[in-house]
Amino acid sequence: MTSPAVKRSIRRHLIVLACYSVLLAASLWFSYELRFDFKMDPVWVLPRQHQMLWLVPLELFFLYCFGQFRGFLSYFRLPDLFQLTWALGCSSGCIFLVWLVLNYCLHQNVAPTGSTIIVNFLLSTIALSVFRVILRNYREGRRLKSPNGVALAQRRVAIVGAGEVGSAVVADLLAKRGLGLKPVAFFDDNESKHGHDIHGVPVVGTPDDMSAARNVYDFDQIIIALPSSAHRRMLDVVSKAKHLGLETEIMPSMWELASGRVQASQIRPVELQDLLGREPVSLDSAHIEEMLRGRVVLVTGAGGSIGAELCRQIANRAPKQLILVDHSEVQLFLIEQELVSLGHGSLILPLVATILDSDRVGWILRTYQPEIIFHAAAHKHVPMMEHQPVEALKNNTVGTHRLAQLASENKVSKFVFISTDKAVNPTSVMGCSKRLAEIAVQSLQQAPGNVTQFCAVRFGNVLGSSGSVIPTFKRQIADGGPVTVTHPDVTRYFMTIPESVGLVLQSATQAHGGEIFVLDMGQPIKIVDVARQLIELSGFRPDVDIEIKFVGLRPGEKLFEELQHGGEQYKDTTHKRISRFVCQPATLAQVEEWMRQLNAYLVPGERDTVKKFLTTIVPEYKPFLE
Repeated sequence: MTSPAVKRSIRRHLIVLACYSVLLAASLWFSYELRFDFKMDPVWVLPRQHQMLWLVPLELFFLYCFGQFRGFLSYFRLPDLFQLTWALGCSSGCIFLVWLVLNYCLHQNVAPTGSTIIVNFLLSTIALSVFRVILRNYREGRRLKSPNGVALAQRRVAIVGAGEVGSAVVADLLAKRGLGLKPVAFFDDNESKHGHDIHGVPVVGTPDDMSAARNVYDFDQIIIALPSSAHRRMLDVVSKAKHLGLETEIMPSMWELASGRVQASQIRPVELQDLLGREPVSLDSAHIEEMLRGRVVLVTGAGGSIGAELCRQIANRAPKQLILVDHSEVQLFLIEQELVSLGHGSLILPLVATILDSDRVGWILRTYQPEIIFHAAAHKHVPMMEHQPVEALKNNTVGTHRLAQLASENKVSKFVFISTDKAVNPTSVMGCSKRLAEIAVQSLQQAPGNVTQFCAVRFGNVLGSSGSVIPTFKRQIADGGPVTVTHPDVTRYFMTIPESVGLVLQSATQAHGGEIFVLDMGQPIKIVDVARQLIELSGFRPDVDIEIKFVGLRPGEKLFEELQHGGEQYKDTTHKRISRFVCQPATLAQVEEWMRQLNAYLVPGERDTVKKFLTTIVPEYKPFLE
């Protein structure tokens, strides 16, 4: 018994066959009429009818070969036009060969005349294309109506930026009218573009002309399609749009469009990272893929912000297996389901484990034999860890040391430790615990029989990560303020999650063992400026609608972060956004003795005692004592 799906497919093919046959036959008929100026030569009346019997099936055959029967008639874009043109061009070529052999050489009227063949090719291409466009417009017109036939409202939008990205978004919005967005005007600072149209949408002036142009073009939304480097202009446009009461959204970057990650119509609200003025990071994807392809890769802290993004980017580079390790079942489940939905279900293995459980971790390494480990599991919240230093040290220092030892024992090829800029001249126990972990990992490079390449990667605050300042500010703004800032002069380095993880992977390709890589995070930014920009992006005025309140530095916090210890030497790398620091590592015996002593201090409730002990191992550590 034929299934309903098969029946629908057969019915669709028959409809396409019938429509194309009628249009192709009509094209041939009118080709002859045009050839003879609508005064048909009687000699060709009967041959024209006979020619339809083999010429139309021939054209249908080539259309089938070029996939024109597999798609829906109402979906028609440039690739479909190319395929249709090639199909009809090939069939016309075959007809021309028949004419050359039988008509021209043997004087038989089996095929149309040469000029008729050319006209038929043009008419049939136009006829089928126009037919498909009409069906597409009909389909899109139906999407603009509600089920009861009432036309749905379309929002009139203006595009700021008449470059490649702006052109792409307009083309996509015009092709997808069901999105309910109608582009009506462009704004661009390049005056040579003014007065011209792009896809039928006029370039009416600069963004400074928005107020006047709004009265003419009646738009209520702005879509920003400026390059990421134009952050100052972007902030100015956002400010002007907010003042005019216009909703403001932003386009994906040209890199995201070109990579196929997003489509031009996937606009989104303007976020803080759009205004940081950071150039898009350029990665050597070939070396990263070479490192990961066909390998078994393990990520600790896989449910966290950095760990999850590591999993996403690694999964896209065809590893043999990706092992996700996290102590939080809930977080692990979320990233597992996300990767499954992205089509990576066959290569991932989620495992609940804590890095402090050496027996469990050792079993995982022996059983699954990972070749590369990215260690992102950590306690990272500075004020919280300041009041429970034992937990920070157990997880960040002892746990990392034990994991690195097990990696060396199981001959893991590469071990990449995710560190922080807070490890440099630390004033917080979290930063000190990470610095101790760096020292421990470096020392294992010289362990007898070790074949593992150990390296650490430092970077600063990550926009959007759990516990970062941005979600806190957003929540405070949503509550009506105040937005609390610790100090008017406090600065921090910022990176986006995808950017930081991409550079971590790039650093891993350059590791030979014992290095600490530091990522170029641009210029440090004042936290108070971040607060002001977020308030403005939310449509409010700083210190007018939303108060900014200074509450003082919290325990363990610094005014500014540093990137390099005094004993570290700078070395170039092959990537301009990555620096490498090398130093004389502590001996293995020293580190093992420190770990033995540290374990004796890891007693719950002992805060100042353990902090004071840390200064004997990390002299540059300036602890906050209660």
